[in-house]
Amino acid sequence: MDMINIHAGKLRAIGYDAGKRALRVRLEDGSTLEYTNVGESVWRSFKSASAQWSYYRDNIEEAYGCQRVSTPVTLATTVSRNPLDDLFQ
Repeated sequence: MDMINIHAGKLRAIGYDAGKRALRVRLEDGSTLEYTNVGESVWRSFKSASAQWSYYRDNIEEAYGCQRVSTPVTLATTVSRNPLDDLFQ
């Protein structure tokens, strides 16, 4: 699925698959959520909304079933850290 990079609230990318009626959103923490049974008119409205974060929160987030398709990327999962590092920052 092609994703469009955006910077709106916590949203970083959005994409839509018309065949599957699936909407994907990538959040600032790196996690990606896929919402199912989303109509193309909702996608068009979301993509062109002047306040995409508000549109997402008001019309998508709790209105459609979703599943996480990728998990957040954290420093702990990408780099081995010493637990004492937090004491000296």
